[in-house]
Amino acid sequence: MPRPDRTRPSASTRASIASAAARLMAEDGITDYHLAKKKAARQLGLPAHTAFPDNAEVEAELRAYRAIYQPEDHEETLAALRHTALELLDLLAPFNPYLTGSVLDGTAGEHSTIDILLFADSAKEVEIFLLNRGIGVDHVEPRNERVEAVLVMETDTADANLVIMPPHLERVALKYRDGRPRERMRADALRTLLGA
Repeated sequence: MPRPDRTRPSASTRASIASAAARLMAEDGITDYHLAKKKAARQLGLPAHTAFPDNAEVEAELRAYRAIYQPEDHEETLAALRHTALELLDLLAPFNPYLTGSVLDGTAGEHSTIDILLFADSAKEVEIFLLNRGIGVDHVEPRNERVEAVLVMETDTADANLVIMPPHLERVALKYRDGRPRERMRADALRTLLGA
């Protein structure tokens, strides 16, 4: 069955969807951009085939929302997440770790996870490293064919997704699904950012 053509919304409709999606992400803890946009469009009474704004537009609205409605809480939460991320980067140093995702870009909230990219010869190597330190992990299905494995570990602040990729991909510029470059940061740069 062919998919219906997506109707290109006006700029104001795109902005409304982005704003509503950002509110859902901030208030309800939704972390999936597509799900947030879909729910936002439904709440706005838009047809199912309406084209959505891209993730960058929602991300901008999410930053604005947090700055207006959650300034103190957001700063505290983000600082705590970033400090935990720094501890993880230091712990996982043998695997060339990088912080990425919402904790790095500043859109993370209380329901966010800490995303760490690791470059290792095998996922088993990382898992054994953690188990030898008494740290248990769960496995989740990778959503990208380049990712060897995703291990989830609990921290006192938030769950951390350890995304394990082959070492030869460390020098490759990774991108989000919408084509934007995926920013990443090493421990020293994060330490500088935190003033630690």
